[in-house]
Amino acid sequence: MAIITLTTDWGTSDYYLAAVKGTILSYLPDATIVDISNHIPQYDLAGAAFNLRNCYRNFPQGSLHIIGVNTEESIETPHIVAKMNGHYFVGCDNGVFSMLFDEFPEEVIEIEVPQDSDFFTFSTRDRFVKVAVHILKGGDLDSLGGRREFINQRMLFQPTVTETAIKGLVMHIDAYGNLITNISYKLFKQASKNRTFEIYFNSYRIRKIHTQYREVGVPELVALFGSHNFLEIAINQGSAATLCGMMRNSPVYINFL
Repeated sequence: MAIITLTTDWGTSDYYLAAVKGTILSYLPDATIVDISNHIPQYDLAGAAFNLRNCYRNFPQGSLHIIGVNTEESIETPHIVAKMNGHYFVGCDNGVFSMLFDEFPEEVIEIEVPQDSDFFTFSTRDRFVKVAVHILKGGDLDSLGGRREFINQRMLFQPTVTETAIKGLVMHIDAYGNLITNISYKLFKQASKNRTFEIYFNSYRIRKIHTQYREVGVPELVALFGSHNFLEIAINQGSAATLCGMMRNSPVYINFL
């Protein structure tokens, strides 16, 4: 069964999403098309990478993932296919792949096949779908173009660690207003050394990490490590982003006492 996922910044008010799905189904009538998200903020590569990297492993191996964010091609940012962990990824090499994977993909091909249009503003429909159909029908990756030995780098901000503190930031805000930081559980355990601590952000302080939102009252602040493995700050049945005045890239500190 052919499985294709879509991660885009198109929204749902225009025809773009329907055009791509219709084109896929014209070639693969039995395909299963899954929307990861079509509400990535416009041109937000980090947001696209965060959403896709946290769910693609939940799909069967052999699934193909189309990234329809900032897809305009140039000499510096060609269209590519990457294979990683048994999955295929099609998109523009604009830095999103470097944020999607922790290491270099198993295979990277620079796409050289012609697109199905004389216009160059809708690559996802006119080229990515063509490539996806080729792969899902068992076509050879090497017939799509030449091997690429590097991908363009656009590194995510990494936390700063000292003997007494971790300085991180909010890298994602979900639909509930939960603040997902770039401080991983592994980093926290390594740096904390079982010391007491204080999470500090925008004049707010939290001195305990819970495992569930409902372990605090409504509407109280709670800190926990989510299924994405990063420190998350939330308000039980409320929006931490709104009520705490936080946004993407707002700083978050963990001070060890």
